[in-house]
Amino acid sequence: MARITYNVVVEQAEGNFSAYVPDLPGCVAVGDTIEETLREMKGAIELHLQGMREDGLPIPKPTIELHPVDVEVPAA
Repeated sequence: MARITYNVVVEQAEGNFSAYVPDLPGCVAVGDTIEETLREMKGAIELHLQGMREDGLPIPKPTIELHPVDVEVPAA
């Protein structure tokens, strides 16, 4: 079995966290903590890829790169 790494975006919501994978539209997860959300996301990705394989669809290669950018914030 091959391994692949997708970048996951985690956002803080009201009372929990949500996550999605830009390279896999529709693949999402939620959790009470970031750690739980990432565990749920791992399972969601694996299930999503299994469904794609069963449907005869190609598994997309990761294309999303994350790069932090520091900016100056104007004073209030």
